[in-house]
Amino acid sequence: MLASKVIVIKIGSNVLTQANGLPDLERMAHLVQGIKQLIQAGKKVVLVSSGAVAFGRQSIALPEKLNPVFKKQIWAATGQIRLINQYLDLFGKLEQPIAQILVTKEDFRDRKHFLNMKNCLEALLQQGILPIVNENDTVTITELMFTDNDELASLTAAMINADTLLLLTNVDGIFTGPPSEPSSELIEKVSSSMPEVSSYISATKSSFGRGGMLTKYAMAKKSADLGIQVIIANGKREGILSEFESGNLRCTWFEPKKLTHATKKWLAHGAQYYKGEITINEGARNSLFSTVIRSLLPVGITHIQGEFSKGDILLIKDEKGEKIGLGRAEYTSKLALERIGQKNQKALIHYDYLYLFDHE
Repeated sequence: MLASKVIVIKIGSNVLTQANGLPDLERMAHLVQGIKQLIQAGKKVVLVSSGAVAFGRQSIALPEKLNPVFKKQIWAATGQIRLINQYLDLFGKLEQPIAQILVTKEDFRDRKHFLNMKNCLEALLQQGILPIVNENDTVTITELMFTDNDELASLTAAMINADTLLLLTNVDGIFTGPPSEPSSELIEKVSSSMPEVSSYISATKSSFGRGGMLTKYAMAKKSADLGIQVIIANGKREGILSEFESGNLRCTWFEPKKLTHATKKWLAHGAQYYKGEITINEGARNSLFSTVIRSLLPVGITHIQGEFSKGDILLIKDEKGEKIGLGRAEYTSKLALERIGQKNQKALIHYDYLYLFDHE
């Protein structure tokens, strides 16, 4: 495990929830104490916390027949207040100021929103304030939801250039079989060159979470590929954050690849947020994947689909339809269509804002 300075800690709903579905305040207090110790040790910490629905479920009784989406929205909306108040109380006793940041996927799609959020988080951290980030469940609908808070934590870690993403769940990490079976062994390290291990992972979802271990693995691997070390560990264990700080943690550790440029981290998470599609010819494809650093010029573009503005994310495909990367538009789709296939035109995607899949 590598030393860490900027950490995103994600606490799963199954960590903060008891077997009966009600909040586990004792566990919450224990983790708060551990986070405060990390901050006192000079670490910058951002907390992504689940648990709002559990707090809502505890306080608001709803009719069985009520639409499940409405139920979740009501519990999230009422529970979010209780969750943040509980954190306010617990951190307040330790004289640790906190701030609440509620986000949706739209905030990550728009570069301006993204930078506003990034600047806000960095300003809070500089002032010694702990940001607590959560999805704004009340206004998000299914297609705009994060897969779960693992995805939100992964995006947040990329946004603030965190060196460490710590995912706390109710098991010690990824096992070679179901964690409950004695024959299953903990996979302690997933190296950047390791073959696919997702075949080991049980697709069973946790009792109170939207995503399962397979989601965790996918998000962890993406973050590690962007240069962030990822740790999946058991948030139910006593002293878990002290063990993390001392480096003696029982966990699954994802070895990070070399650090990726901050803008490219944003683009890497943009697979669901693109506004337009660009098809390029074989020559342009070879040029992008060559050892020489090159931008994407209109001369290599054969087709443009969708309307986009300057700053929007674009998906790049080759003539076979294979998705090869993502980039940020330097100008509008209207201008791009006028310049398609032409020489001596300004690049539609500058190299600094280009992210190619599976290509380092």
